[in-house]
Amino acid sequence: MSSILAFDLGASSGRALLGRLTDRRIETEEIHRFPNDPVQVGDRLHWDILRLYHEIKQGLLKTKHLGAAPASLGIDSWAVDFGFIGSDGGLLGNPYHYRDRHTDGMMEKLFAEIPASEVFARTGIQFLSFNSIFQLYALKRAGNPLLSQARHFLMIPDLLRYFLTGEMYNEFSNATTTQLYNPKSGDWDRELLNKLGIPGAWFGKVLQPGSAAGVLRASVREELDIGAIPVIAVAEHDTGSAVAAVPALDRSFAYLSCGTWSLLGTEVDQPVIHETARQLNFTNEGGAYGTYRLLKNIMGLWILQETRREWEREGRGYSFPELVELAGQAKPFGAFIEPDDDLFLPPGDMPERIRQYCLRTGQRPPEGPGEIARCILESLALKYRYVLELTEKLSNQSFGGLHMVGGGIHNALLCQWTANAIGKPVWAGPAEGSAIGNLAVQWIAGGQFRDIAEARRVIRDSFPVAEYEPAQASEWQEAYGRFLTTTGLPLYNA
Repeated sequence: MSSILAFDLGASSGRALLGRLTDRRIETEEIHRFPNDPVQVGDRLHWDILRLYHEIKQGLLKTKHLGAAPASLGIDSWAVDFGFIGSDGGLLGNPYHYRDRHTDGMMEKLFAEIPASEVFARTGIQFLSFNSIFQLYALKRAGNPLLSQARHFLMIPDLLRYFLTGEMYNEFSNATTTQLYNPKSGDWDRELLNKLGIPGAWFGKVLQPGSAAGVLRASVREELDIGAIPVIAVAEHDTGSAVAAVPALDRSFAYLSCGTWSLLGTEVDQPVIHETARQLNFTNEGGAYGTYRLLKNIMGLWILQETRREWEREGRGYSFPELVELAGQAKPFGAFIEPDDDLFLPPGDMPERIRQYCLRTGQRPPEGPGEIARCILESLALKYRYVLELTEKLSNQSFGGLHMVGGGIHNALLCQWTANAIGKPVWAGPAEGSAIGNLAVQWIAGGQFRDIAEARRVIRDSFPVAEYEPAQASEWQEAYGRFLTTTGLPLYNA
């Protein structure tokens, strides 16, 4: 039976998923899973890119040992981070982690040279302190010696593809997240790069999702004793792949890719680039097959994950199911946080930061694991409503509910509270959205599916979707009003 292979790299773990099509149903088998832990070296936080490459090769070996010969493979990962290739074709240094502090204050410094309104008008991308544009600007201001040696700029999947194939390409969905790509011209914004003093020659041909991107190079084939597997440039930003897997039957739909990060928005045919979108800090990231993803990044379950890590450091170990159960038992709507406050971006003592935020906003801080977990999850659900309503207004659409995909859907309490908060149904599934979207784009490239609409129909028929109906409408409506007042979030002004 023909199979294909998806490597899906998340901010905390990676996996290799083998996909097969049987009677218009998708079957998947996880053949390799591995941690993706950042590495602190002195004051700098890096990704262990060579370890990730090693794990990809382990996935290829395990695939061979299963007797499978994939017809193709694809890689997706998080966005914004990158590595440099030198004149000898070698990697220059370890890529920085987006949570490294070297970009602190860089956004404001860059805007003193190029106005924020101009950067947004050129790129349509949400301002986040760790975007590639600010990482490169920080390296340039610091006089980092790698810049003088760099010849090519490759994002994480680009880099891993290069290791496998020897071919250097930039993929569209990830390229747009750099805040250096101009969707109007359909290419890197050479004028913006010139203003920043960044060599345009670093940035190569941009491949659309579904494009052929080479085959395994001879040295990899010899090392692993495998064949010349074609490599497909899928929607390599994992959110792009996750959206490709949303099992929506209507062309108009809203999605929430829920994991370490939460990304909520909709698909649009043209980017939404105007002053209101900039003020509300929405983004227009490239999607699969000529679409853009009008969305907003939300801090997501990172806050709960880091809270759990802090308690583990203190010798208090809680599983995620235990924390969810404790949250369900705690008193509702005790305190709210704005998940996207800068306080919650870096690693560290989240329970203390939640306490600081509540004191700063005149609230009684939550106490104990149950209250803290409930505060986080309720605040996320209410922030989802806020962003969903803005998405409807910016896109001139009205959505009958919200599709949730990603690992966060295993948290049934968050799914139910999200339905309660938005006052509409939530359809949760599939959990492995990014990997399944990765597979779908490969199958379209191989001719097994005609287009993304057919792929989504097969995905809907292949994986269970749990439906959550809204409840407790008056309580959540009152809580939403308090949430907006407490956080001071800006409302839509057309």
